[in-house]
Amino acid sequence: MASSQKHVFSLTGVLYQLERLEARDQRSAKPQDEHQGLQDSETDLEAKIRKLRKLRDELRTKVKLHEASARIPITNLEPYEPLKNSEENLEMKLEKAKAFFQAFHLTGLSGKLTTKGVCICFSTAFEGNILDSYYVDLIIKKPLTIHRHSVPVFIPLEQIAAKYLETNFQHFVYSLSEHLNAYSGRKYQADQLQCGFSAFLARPLQRNSLCTLLSFTYTTDPSGKSFPFCARLVYQDLTTTLPTNVTITYQGTGATPASWEDQRAAHEPLFYKNALYKVFESFLRVREN
Repeated sequence: MASSQKHVFSLTGVLYQLERLEARDQRSAKPQDEHQGLQDSETDLEAKIRKLRKLRDELRTKVKLHEASARIPITNLEPYEPLKNSEENLEMKLEKAKAFFQAFHLTGLSGKLTTKGVCICFSTAFEGNILDSYYVDLIIKKPLTIHRHSVPVFIPLEQIAAKYLETNFQHFVYSLSEHLNAYSGRKYQADQLQCGFSAFLARPLQRNSLCTLLSFTYTTDPSGKSFPFCARLVYQDLTTTLPTNVTITYQGTGATPASWEDQRAAHEPLFYKNALYKVFESFLRVREN
């Protein structure tokens, strides 16, 4: 009898220990599940933010074009159609080209007629700063062709032309204008950072020709009293001037300082939401205060 009771007590003790272990595993697994859920939610939110930024930029472009066309009324402005071999049809197309460039002059587009067609000028700007101008000389015939241009080789002019030049001339102009303005805006930001805030940079800024990848090491205090940060900015959308991906890492030889993560987390959204040089202007204001 005593042996039987002892066996029961032993079994009960084992079951109790198993229940405790299971409960502890469940408690430890719950924070991991919650952390994974938070990571998934952050990933989804980042994807939604990128989509909303792209939609915002598209809407801004449409608003500018609408405002420009509203200021100068135009009749019978239609997408490009292949020309017929008639002098009357050519005159009509040239008149429409004049009206088109009058309408969108305020958005940085202008043009002049040539003996063979029209030369379009794309004047780029960023936040009120007038930047570079680019030219595309078109021959108005069937098919519509690009005679010569000053568009940088890394701008996808051929792809844009193949997609829109024959089927939708206005969209060809809008799309090329978006790419050129975005490139000029990214280049302007990089130039401003390198020239105006070189004291914050530990080494020269690195960039590719299209300025869709920027890499630099910086501090928030040129006196050397702040942590070194290494930033990598990627612009996956060629028609935007704000990065789609920002990575900030610690650029130091020792252990990561305890407060470094807080600063990194505070810096990251600044690069997502502001022009590059404005981020460093904010660092400068904090330092002066």
